[in-house]
Amino acid sequence: MTKGDTLRADLRARLRLPAIVAPMFLVSGPDLVIASCLGGAIGSFPTLNARTPEQLDEWLTRIGEATRDCRAPYAANLILHKSNERRDVDLDLIVRHEVPMVIASVGSPAAVVEPIQAYGGLVFSDVASVRHGRKAAEAGADGLVLLTAGAGGNTGWLNPFAFVAAVREFFDGPLVVAGCLTRGVELRALELIGADLGYFGTAFLASAESMAPTGHKDAVAAAGADDILQTDALSGMPANFIRARLAEAGVLRPDGSIDRDAGSDVASWKHVWSAGQGVGRVRGVEPAAAILDRLAAEYDAAK
Repeated sequence: MTKGDTLRADLRARLRLPAIVAPMFLVSGPDLVIASCLGGAIGSFPTLNARTPEQLDEWLTRIGEATRDCRAPYAANLILHKSNERRDVDLDLIVRHEVPMVIASVGSPAAVVEPIQAYGGLVFSDVASVRHGRKAAEAGADGLVLLTAGAGGNTGWLNPFAFVAAVREFFDGPLVVAGCLTRGVELRALELIGADLGYFGTAFLASAESMAPTGHKDAVAAAGADDILQTDALSGMPANFIRARLAEAGVLRPDGSIDRDAGSDVASWKHVWSAGQGVGRVRGVEPAAAILDRLAAEYDAAK
């Protein structure tokens, strides 16, 4: 077995379900991370969801203590782009707490691979193209998160069948697929095409442990695939949002066009609500444990 094969097998052996509950901006916090790990999946959160480095320190302490006896690891999502003024401070906290897994976003993971791998942590890099996947692999990433068409928040555009096949030609480590996953049977489908894990965001957006406001959860439960609109007006990168909320925020004009000037005022995403194209499978608020139990039953039946 190669090093990548061994890592894939070791990671899978630690999980009840081959899944990551995705890091959702303004949504994922300690409660959801802990519930995910206790349920046998990888829980994750963006470090920027903690409003200050001091709060991040508290979150990492709490999560570390609550998941100490879990076989499933937790992950912190670190934005690497230079616009993230907390990047270096958050990285120092990640290293100090020896976070088991780091999901690097919006930039090459090259600068964070060495300090994280030095204490035994894993670095996964999310990528939206084969070219970026190759660069992340060359930089030493342990795993890749493939952002495919339909993912909530920042999204990709490639079909997962084509994406996985292309990346498997040069990368033998863990592959995670993000985009429209809401059922356990889909995890088995991903395994059959050569991936290892599924990235579940929207499926947990309306969970009881989610930090999303009630209005966001209700909008997710009421929406279907046709209610999702992709635009790069808010962050400069393609992202999926609930169409009605974009209209309420003034980003979407009555004629269906995007008002980019309005979008620049809500770049923090605080006034708009993201969701993926798999939103139609979410029908109400329920505990993360119940969602994980259902996914596990569907996955086991598919096997």
